Amino acid sequence: MEVDAPKDEEIALPQKKFYRQRAHANPMSDHDIIYPRIPEEMDWSKHYGDVDASSTVEFVDVGCGYGGLLMKLSPMFPEKLMVGMEIRVKVADFVSDKIRALRVNAPGQYQNVCCLRTNAMKYLPNYFKKGQLSKMFFLYPDPHFKKAKHKWRIITPALIAEYAYLLRPGGIIYTISDVEDLHIWMKKHLSEHPLFEELSPAEMEADPVVPLLFESTEEGQKVTRNEGSKFPAVFRRLDA
Repeated sequence: MEVDAPKDEEIALPQKKFYRQRAHANPMSDHDIIYPRIPEEMDWSKHYGDVDASSTVEFVDVGCGYGGLLMKLSPMFPEKLMVGMEIRVKVADFVSDKIRALRVNAPGQYQNVCCLRTNAMKYLPNYFKKGQLSKMFFLYPDPHFKKAKHKWRIITPALIAEYAYLLRPGGIIYTISDVEDLHIWMKKHLSEHPLFEELSPAEMEADPVVPLLFESTEEGQKVTRNEGSKFPAVFRRLDA
């Protein structure tokens, strides 16, 4: 008589209360981060499950927080490799632990997503080649209200030039903030760059990703609970 092999038992998802950390980290500080010298030295294979070895990472959620957007994008784009980048140690650990649990509990799913603890303001070109990316996300970034700290914002002229280098023509940058001043800042600087154009309202409405900007993240849900406003802006990378 044959006995069915035991199935893997489901494992509990990590609880955020055990991974709490300060809401923001200083991106200018040294954080003892290990990163590749050049993109060719980055070993992505250990971060993903059973995926095509020829695939390359295309989606990047910069400052991914607790990974809510990634968990929504993963089943929507199962053939696309995506990574969340988070500077806070405990928060990045939470996302990685959650991905591992989801892979066990839902076999065959969430193989295309991972999280790295890194500083995206400093090291993005160490991970990605020119024109490699097709989508970048900047959801509820730190507003750095003080004028002296505006240079710490994740959208600045210097960093936009870097994003233009990493995004392929037609690639998309998604932004949203509950701080109108920051929203205006991001729109202004992206609009002024010659390689980006803002999507029209009709184009945004036709993009299935745009609705995820509002409620997929913990921060977005917090803004909803507090009855705050949300200001999205989406830009396309133009051909040079």
